Order: sequence, then structure tokens, then C-alpha cells
Amino acid sequence: MMPEADDQVAFDDAEAQPPADENENKNEAPDSTPVAESGRAEAGGADGGGVEGGGVDGTPSAPAEDGRSWYVIHCYSGYENKVRHNLEQRIDSMGMKGKIFDVVVPTEEEIEVKDGKRRTVERRVFPGYLLVQMVMSEDSWYVVRNTPGVTGFVGMGNVPTPLRPEEVSQILKRMEAEAPKIKVTFKPGQKVRIVDGPFNDFIGAVAEIDMDRAKVRVMVSFFGRETPVELDFLQVEKV
Repeated sequence: MMPEADDQVAFDDAEAQPPADENENKNEAPDSTPVAESGRAEAGGADGGGVEGGGVDGTPSAPAEDGRSWYVIHCYSGYENKVRHNLEQRIDSMGMKGKIFDVVVPTEEEIEVKDGKRRTVERRVFPGYLLVQMVMSEDSWYVVRNTPGVTGFVGMGNVPTPLRPEEVSQILKRMEAEAPKIKVTFKPGQKVRIVDGPFNDFIGAVAEIDMDRAKVRVMVSFFGRETPVELDFLQVEKV
């Protein structure tokens, strides 16, 4: 019997409500939308453990000799760590360490400004998704698919679709970035407060956001005239 993939799902940040009973409807996939090739290429990150089949420099390498690959599973958003714990317990109790090697919740560090203070937070890259490194078989599929909280595999066709080696490399590079990303909470036209520099505590309207340079142009009233001021993302906060 060949293990089947559940309905394909798209990677998005939509929050899903947890079920009333995680143990009900274990073999029924939720309503979902097809996942495109470009969507699979950004399917998460790794927070530990080596990856067979992909180099961290982005260069594709040959698949692991033992047949292990990385697969994407879906769960309810906000329950990623609980599902990882449940799956790790099942791997240990059911003696599947020789077929299921790693379970990863994709996260990355992000800097945000709140109440004039900078802080680094850990953000889930793709809420509702985990990565599992495993050798796909009927037994390993059963262990993963019937873990409380898991709603299905991401797949193209009738079987779960593994990530390509170059996709895994992209994931690792994103996860291992030395500089945290800066969280942008404002949009053009919105009011912001300047929290650093010579215009500290001035309030103005966002005129332009340059994501590549991590700069924002704010229009502030200076001696009765609207004056454009270019600032770093971390120099302003949403009012």
C-alpha cells in the first residue's frame, strides 16, 4: 500500500482554529488549496540537526544514500511546538528513530520596536507548517500522519512530495542568517513616532518605504513646513 498525500495546501500566514478533539478525523485532510512549485520553495526553516541532500551554500547535492528526505506537514497554527513534541514522543516510543530523523518548526529572529524599545523576538516563518526528515514508507507515514495535531502532508499528486535539495539549502540559509530581520509594522500614509535621532519624539506620516535599504521616509512638520526625513526602520514606531 502506497502512502497517500493529503489535499495540497498553500503556504500562508492564515490562522486556523484548533479542533475540538485532536484525535478525531485523523485520516481526513482539511479543505485546502493547491500548492505551487514556487510555494514549496519557501516551506520553512531548520533550527538544528544536519540536512542530508543539501549544502548550506545553496549548492544542490545528491540525495542521501539511505533515502531520507525532508517533507512538509501541516498542523493548526499556534500548535507547532506541541505537535513537534507529540511526534518526537511517538518516534521514540514506536522505535522509528531509524526512519524519522528530525522534526523542525521553521523560525527566524526578528527585531521589533515597541514603546521606544528594541527587542529581538522569534517568529514562525510559516505558521501551521513543520518539516520532517524521514525515509518515506508505510510505517513512517503512519507514525507521522496519525500524530495528534497533524492534519496532513503537503504533496503533489498521490504521494507526499519531498523538498528538493536546493530548497533545503535555501531554508537553511534563511534560518542561519546572522542579522535578524526588522519587523515593519507601518504602511505609507500611517502616522509614526520618531524614537531616535535629532527628530526624536516628532510625529509624522510615512511617505515611502524602501525594503531593500531598510529605510523609511517620513514627512514631519518643521517650522510650519512639511519636511521629508529619511530614517532607519528602527528609528520609528507606529503611533
